[in-house]
Amino acid sequence: MLENSTIIISTKNPLAKQFRKLHQAKERRRQNVFLLEGTHLLQEACTVGYPLLQAAVTEAWVHNHGALLERLQSLVDDDVRLVSPDVLSSMCTTVNPDGIVAIARRVQTNHFSETVSLGVALERLQDPGNLGTVIRTAAAVGCDRIWLTNDSVDLDHPKVLRATAGQWFRLPMQTVTTLDNLSALDVQLVATTPTASLNYWDLDLQQPTVFLMGNEGAGLSQQAMALATQTVKIPLAADVESLNVAIATAVLLYEAKRQRQP
Repeated sequence: MLENSTIIISTKNPLAKQFRKLHQAKERRRQNVFLLEGTHLLQEACTVGYPLLQAAVTEAWVHNHGALLERLQSLVDDDVRLVSPDVLSSMCTTVNPDGIVAIARRVQTNHFSETVSLGVALERLQDPGNLGTVIRTAAAVGCDRIWLTNDSVDLDHPKVLRATAGQWFRLPMQTVTTLDNLSALDVQLVATTPTASLNYWDLDLQQPTVFLMGNEGAGLSQQAMALATQTVKIPLAADVESLNVAIATAVLLYEAKRQRQP
């Protein structure tokens, strides 16, 4: 436990400054790390043994989470520091942190997986809430993988992590320069367009499938759309232009799940 640890009470402490640096995307990229904020995310990280470098906790958190603290200490080689609530607040991006924040190492494979049953490829997604919701939904339906072009919001943006509700650790994800390599996969590449003749539920989604989803405003680029081997439409009521990209992805993924049920 941490009973004998000195409590950091100054927001000018080097530890607090280091955590605050990681509020900036460029600093997270430079150090190749990211922040995990909140008990639920840390529980999930500990469950899968995700590599953590350092953690900070309040006394109240320690009092209420003894078992999780022990697991956390084993992952960070006992580098868990006690901080005051005010200092913790300064270290977090969340408005009301619940008593814990940690620094995690970025881990990403460069191997382009060739075996996929169900996946999602995202191009130029900018809203962290949308990306987090897509990840959460993809994990819920049992997707194999998510691809994300590197001109999108960071996979480990704090708002993305929160929006996944802990499912971020459950799904292989890969950042790529373009989606071109998807054409080498033995899958159907499905894009949505309002001009398609086929409704999404009429397409056979029992075969290996990757859904191509585009930018919130502009949709898929012409280059990405050209990769599609199938196009479908999501029917909308009159005067409704489009669905939010996270909702559209959920609709498609759950149709695939429905078709695949025995």
